Amino acid sequence: MSSVTYGSRTISYSLNRADRKTLAITVKPDMSVVVSAPHAAEQEAIECILRKRSAWIVRQQRFFAQFLPRTPARQFVSGETHLYLGRQYRLRLRQAENEDVKLIAGYLYIYVGDTSDGDKVRELLCHWYATHAEVRFNERLTACMQQIAGWNIPMPQLDLRSMARSWGSCSPTGRLTLNIDLVRAPRACIDYVILHEFCHLVHPNHSREFYKLLATVLPDWRSRKMRLEKILS
Repeated sequence: MSSVTYGSRTISYSLNRADRKTLAITVKPDMSVVVSAPHAAEQEAIECILRKRSAWIVRQQRFFAQFLPRTPARQFVSGETHLYLGRQYRLRLRQAENEDVKLIAGYLYIYVGDTSDGDKVRELLCHWYATHAEVRFNERLTACMQQIAGWNIPMPQLDLRSMARSWGSCSPTGRLTLNIDLVRAPRACIDYVILHEFCHLVHPNHSREFYKLLATVLPDWRSRKMRLEKILS
């Protein structure tokens, strides 16, 4: 972990070097700062850019700060609410020999051998989320591809992964990675993440040009972003 000084504030950041031509700065929902830089970039040059972008970094951290503290850790017990596509569903645990998870009439029924085994309930629910995420993300990916049909971007390969600090990423080769946890968010927020990453295929940074392109394809991206961070905080 490294840091630069901006006025009276010290900005800590983690540095990742990669095979890329430009430097990218990302502020995560937990307010951490990640810098992706070319292998040949000198440390002094990196810190110079960070100081120039310090005001923006601080604004982003203040934005995310309004959503802290984040939701307490789930206990995976009956009556607890869990999100799916932006809606709250209560858990109903049922003792059964055959383990399963079913969404029925506004409830998430979890059938498990021992209803007091929170770890097992969590495992079953996470598997259910991952299975449904693959289906829903592919649906939204198809819809978003239609929205940017004029960009002549080929259908990317979709990967799902549990990520602590990112909703998604898109490699220069077009591999789109989405956070499985994103399936808890509304469809509009899922679309925001996908289109945000597509814009990075054109502008691999957070420059004015990037945000101008994002606003063109998704004029209400700011409200979607805020909704995403608020509902999954």
